[in-house]
Amino acid sequence: MKKFTFTVLMACFFLACSTDIDDTIVFDNVTADKEVKLSNDEGSPVCAIHLQIATASEENGHKAEVVNRIIQKRLLNMEELTMQQAADSFANTYATTYLCNLLPLYNQDRADTAKRSWYEYHYVITSEARQGSKSTMAFIANTDYYEGGANSVNLRTAMNFDIKTGRLMGLNDIFVPGYENLLNAILQKALCEKVGVADISDLRQKGYLVGMQMFPSENFILEDETITFIYNPSEIAPRTLSETELVIPLSDLEQILRKEQKS
Repeated sequence: MKKFTFTVLMACFFLACSTDIDDTIVFDNVTADKEVKLSNDEGSPVCAIHLQIATASEENGHKAEVVNRIIQKRLLNMEELTMQQAADSFANTYATTYLCNLLPLYNQDRADTAKRSWYEYHYVITSEARQGSKSTMAFIANTDYYEGGANSVNLRTAMNFDIKTGRLMGLNDIFVPGYENLLNAILQKALCEKVGVADISDLRQKGYLVGMQMFPSENFILEDETITFIYNPSEIAPRTLSETELVIPLSDLEQILRKEQKS
């Protein structure tokens, strides 16, 4: 009888531990830093690479593999490596490509110091993972890079992972079939309010939605009471207008939310 009681207690203990792991995704950080000079000259242009990527830890088991594979593919365009291997490989490849492609051009411009800044490249990713809704973890990455031209490029990437499975959540997991028309109307109204205009004609005069209709971005952050849609520069407005963020209360979307997303 004592043996049976001990077995039950141990089973309950392991079940409790398993439940704790199932109800969260624990994240660590992977980093990679690399800096290369374009030439041996004093004051040579430099390419600086810094990657800080929130990474699901091994204690999450198979769930970590699912999450990290998606993050790795989306941010680094690599698969079937550990996150550290992928980050190191990305940094090394980026630096090598910089040297191969830019050195011949720089040699032609070497005497023109006014053009030196054109060759000062950088590629920076910073990221975080935090609780999103009661059943999701939100992963948010900021990418900032300069590859010549007038300005650097800034992009934000958001992903929502199911806490129990690690599966990437899409709009079809949140909204019922046929949600598009109502959601587009709600988003367009929110954009008008944000810009301070009355309708889509006014939006277009401001540079928004020129030659296109409103659409829901798959780049979103799901939380308990809101869903935030992120539009990176050039998606619905010129790059000069920067990123557009639309925060929509889930209460406004009650009609098209799936049952499991309703509070």
